[in-house]
Amino acid sequence: MKLYGVTGWKNNGKTTLVERLVTEITGRRLTVSTVKHAHHGFDIDAPGKDSHRHRVAGAHEVLVASGTRWALLHELRDDDEPPLTELLQRLSPVDLVIVEGYKREAHPKIEVRREAAARPLIAEGDATIRALATDTLIDGFSRPQFNLDAVAEIADFILNDAPSWP
Repeated sequence: MKLYGVTGWKNNGKTTLVERLVTEITGRRLTVSTVKHAHHGFDIDAPGKDSHRHRVAGAHEVLVASGTRWALLHELRDDDEPPLTELLQRLSPVDLVIVEGYKREAHPKIEVRREAAARPLIAEGDATIRALATDTLIDGFSRPQFNLDAVAEIADFILNDAPSWP
């Protein structure tokens, strides 16, 4: 299993690039899973639904299953957020795991940057960022740069650069 990250500041197109990469890479008959970091609380079930009622009642884990998918909801309650390495161990084996966010973790990443966002490059102080996907190429940037729309080229780079994990 290989592992690669997509990182960048908010509203620069990380999710759009991840979506396009998943489509491109699965189109090559490779399997892909994703891990997305959220900086805030989130719900994937709705108030009033049975699974939500189970969690609110205090269940530590709720597993919801149907003929098309299953989901495991794990409540941290007062526990700390688990590290990325622990979460990755919960995934089934695939050819590539794409991690969105987790910019401070040690896995290799590509940074997504849009000129209009006018934020400094994270890559300037972070050697784990191996390349840049951008709408405006940056003169003097020493790592590979790709146009945001060059999804096939970005996928080739990631698949060649991604290390095996664990």
